[in-house]
Amino acid sequence: MLEALRGLTLRGRALLAAGLTCGVASLLLGLPVLVRFGAVAAALPVITVVLVGRTRYRLGLTRRVSPEIVPAGTPATVSLTVTNDARLSTSVLLLEDQVSYVLGPRPRFTVTGAGRAWRREVSYQVRSDVRGRHVVGPMTVRVCDPLGLVRLGRTFTSTAPLVVTPRVRPLAPHPVGGASAGSGNQRPRSFTSGSAEDVTVRDYRRGDDLRRVHWPSSARTGELMVRREEQPWQQRATVLVDNRAGVHAGRGAASSLEVAVTTAASVAVHLAQRGFAVRLVTARGEEDGIAWHDHVAGTDTRALLEALAVLPTESGSRMATGWLTQPGHDGLVVAVLGALPGEDTGLLRRVRAAAGAGLAVVLDVGTFGPVPPEAATGPEAASLLTAQGWTATTQQAGEPVEQVWDRLAAPGARSARATSAPTASSTAGTTTGGPA
Repeated sequence: MLEALRGLTLRGRALLAAGLTCGVASLLLGLPVLVRFGAVAAALPVITVVLVGRTRYRLGLTRRVSPEIVPAGTPATVSLTVTNDARLSTSVLLLEDQVSYVLGPRPRFTVTGAGRAWRREVSYQVRSDVRGRHVVGPMTVRVCDPLGLVRLGRTFTSTAPLVVTPRVRPLAPHPVGGASAGSGNQRPRSFTSGSAEDVTVRDYRRGDDLRRVHWPSSARTGELMVRREEQPWQQRATVLVDNRAGVHAGRGAASSLEVAVTTAASVAVHLAQRGFAVRLVTARGEEDGIAWHDHVAGTDTRALLEALAVLPTESGSRMATGWLTQPGHDGLVVAVLGALPGEDTGLLRRVRAAAGAGLAVVLDVGTFGPVPPEAATGPEAASLLTAQGWTATTQQAGEPVEQVWDRLAAPGARSARATSAPTASSTAGTTTGGPA
């Protein structure tokens, strides 16, 4: 009853106040007729509170989001099934589903006279231009009497997830370097020394099937060893995304960080679909579960997109280097970078020296907002990377990913770099990958 009293609407409170005012006025003015009007006015909201407070509703709700993973800007459909499991009919019900503000306005439905075994299916669409993991629900039910005097709220506990991934643009299938690296194993060594058993095993890695452990080699070396002759030969690629806040500019979906994430997503999916085993590396190191030995190349782009969908902004000033000590960064490396601080040149030089081929997209941060202090950006940063052996190009605000990829990976761009590159004893100083 106390909850029902607190649920009095403005109309109910006004009617109750009018009834009490009439009662007091009848005593002061000596008008008995006001007592009857006051009693009726005050009794109506009180009776409504008693009836609504004693009513028990048993509602069921089933929610389904389809699809659960959508690219930014693509709508998803939320399907709701509401049932009345009680024996009594309900009065007026106001249903409101709770959604994040980036998904759009909260959908509202009105239900009147839901009888026994009543069932209703409704659906609505949500859409977000911002990547991330969102929660749809819970639903709030407001019970209202026909006169609108009392309104009570109830909340369901069920929710449904929705993952909004970065937009993925189709890229042209240009041939890229680094295709000779295998799926976590180097090519078999010569049999000039050792036995065949020595060249068909490798160190155990997280995610390997324990049934492939080679126990004789493990006993001899003291560490777990697994057979590698059953692994298919794969191309592999590392996609490096610099997600530090200090090297990017702009806000919201138009910031250089969001453009970098979109570019990295398009490149990663493109390489995975071409048969590369792709792993994702960010400013904090290798992302868990996004390593080539954890999935089959070309089939698991969902894990890549989910990781990029929730990629946070790192507040640190330095990039992690621990992943460079792990095996496998000798294939193709595609780096998507913001501004280039001076302390990053050493790290990027190490990455390029170990990689089979290195492609770099440098965001021209100056076209997104104020440039971070003491950092190279745009053509200047691309020139520094070119001097280290990268094939580099810049990406400005509003420039499509497809054009950037064509400049970066087209055979003409790499041949131009090969003809303009100086000898090994000199230092390269020209920028490649510029507009043709």
